Formats: sequence, structure tokens, C-alpha cells
Amino acid sequence: MKSVHLTGIRQMAIEEVPDPVRPGPNEVLLRIRSVGICGSDVHYYETGRIGDQIVQYPYSVGHECAGEVVTVGSAVTGLQTGDRVVIDPAMPCLECDQCKAGRENTCRELLFLGCPGQAEGCLSELMVMPAHCCFKMPESMTYAQGVLCEPLAIGLYAVQQAKIKPDMDVAILGSGPIGLSCLVCAQAEGASGRYVTDKRDYRLKLAQDHGATWVGNPDRDDIVSAINQAQPAGMDVVFECAGEQDTVNQAMSLLKPGGTLMLIGIPRVDEIAFPIHTMRRNEITVVNVRRQNHCTQTTIDWVASGKIDADFMVTHTLGLADVQRGFDLVADYQDGVIKAIVEMD
Repeated sequence: MKSVHLTGIRQMAIEEVPDPVRPGPNEVLLRIRSVGICGSDVHYYETGRIGDQIVQYPYSVGHECAGEVVTVGSAVTGLQTGDRVVIDPAMPCLECDQCKAGRENTCRELLFLGCPGQAEGCLSELMVMPAHCCFKMPESMTYAQGVLCEPLAIGLYAVQQAKIKPDMDVAILGSGPIGLSCLVCAQAEGASGRYVTDKRDYRLKLAQDHGATWVGNPDRDDIVSAINQAQPAGMDVVFECAGEQDTVNQAMSLLKPGGTLMLIGIPRVDEIAFPIHTMRRNEITVVNVRRQNHCTQTTIDWVASGKIDADFMVTHTLGLADVQRGFDLVADYQDGVIKAIVEMD
């Protein structure tokens, strides 16, 4: 089968590798149909690491995927050959204290697709996964929509963790795929004021067209002043989706007393500082969002029912031969890219 491997910084190759072994009793063999290029994949592509997770070349990345069941293991129920599935890239052990507490996303033995030291990525024609990571999707959904369920589930989980209710005011700092996922999910849950920022105007245009009530570019706008003028009481929740010190600082100046900061963006640095006196005086709650937990099925249901519509996020569709061009598009913010999807056929 064909598989895409990182071979160096901003270098990749399509290689022929052996097909996966037959799935175990509780596993399924999948034919991967579509793969999304995520910002975290691009971290590995550009720098070879995220924190202490360091690539050993050659290495396969990719974790946003949808595909078709080829073969099921002897103990698998609920799935059969030909089923179209959304694939949750997280593989918890289901045995540790975190899993037993319902926190599979912080499983102590978690394996995640395309994460160095854990599991190979999904940019391959075939892949074996635990059956519990595969969620059937209705015939009405496309594989591209199935791919979008991964970032959308993160947005849904963040919105649930923030306890968004109707008439809350929220700010979303950074409007890439995760920020836009937070936007559409917060809107679906009834957030009234939805203030979105980004340094790229094409992203702001998409946000404005798909649910933002106000948008601003920090390269030319005083974000804090403008949002506080529009909503003097402050934000109930800020979703920090850029992973930057500047946006953390902005969030602290935007939140009302008792507000909540949701940290979702992945910083490229090892440490981020917080203005502790502002946090203390205003009793700000800070919540780290670790991917998602138990949100994949709900996300599929919301997409299938039309409760959320994220098709606009797919801006580029490429074949396998053009996969490196797709990574360059995302890495360099070229050509108005939001979500680039690789069709594996």
C-alpha cells in the first residue's frame, strides 16, 4: 500500500509499505478515503516536534480521517464490511484510572494517530484501528464531512466544557479550523455575542459569513478596546485558539469577573505566562482543552441533522500525489486555505 512519510523538515515522500496485518478480535481494517491536514500535523512538518514529542524519521503523520470498513475482527459487533465511518484518532487503554473515570482523553496510556512515540498517522491507504474508535456515519454525509467531525468534536467539547448557554457573550481568538469549529458550535448552543479575531482577513471573512457578530484583525485593530467598547460588561467565555502569548493577554483583558478562559490552541513555545493579579482579582477560571471526550457521535449527529454546517471550512481538496503541496499550503497560509483534505483514492 501507499503511505506518506515525513523524511525531514518540510520533506515528505510517498512510499510503498506492507499492508497492515489482519485485525485482532476487537479491531477493524479500514480503507482510508479522506484525510484532513491539521495544524498539529504541520507543526511536525515544519519543526519536527510539538513539545517533547519529537519525530524520528521516517514517520507518518495525520489524524483527521474517514474511511470504509474492509474487514472486522472476530469479536466486533455493530460494524461490518462496507460501513462508512468517522475515525476517532485517540486510542485509550480503557483500563486506567482516567478511563474508568470517563476521562479517556487524558488516558495514561493514550495512543494517538500521527503522534511520535504513540502511533503512526493515517496518511496511508489502509489502517487497523480499535473498533470502538470507528463511528458509522449516515449515507447523507460525505467523507469530507466525516473528516471535519474531528476538529468539530474539539470545538463541541470546548463549548460543552465552557458551559455555553443562550445569551452568553464569547470571544474566539484565532479563526483557523478549531476557532471556526468553536464558532459554529457556540452559535448552535445559543451564544449571542460572538467576537472573532485573526491576523488573516480571509479567515475573518469566513467567520463573518458563518456566525460571527464582530470580527477584528489585531494587526490593525485594538482588539481589547474594540470588544470592550461593544460589550462593556466583558466576555463570559474566551476561546484561545491561537496558542500565542498575545492572545492569552488579550483574553485576560476581555473576560468579565468570573469569566472562563478556554485554552485550546497549541503553543509552539514551552511556556506561556499569565497575568496572575488580573486572574486573581477577577477570579478567572482557566480550562485546558485536551482534544475531545465523548463528542464524536454527537458531532456526527449535529452535522447530519444540519444543526451545524461546516462545509465552508473545506477550501482545498487534493490527491495523494499533491500531499506535500497541501502541507505547504497550510504551513504558509497560502491561497485562502482553511482546511485542506487529501482524497486517498
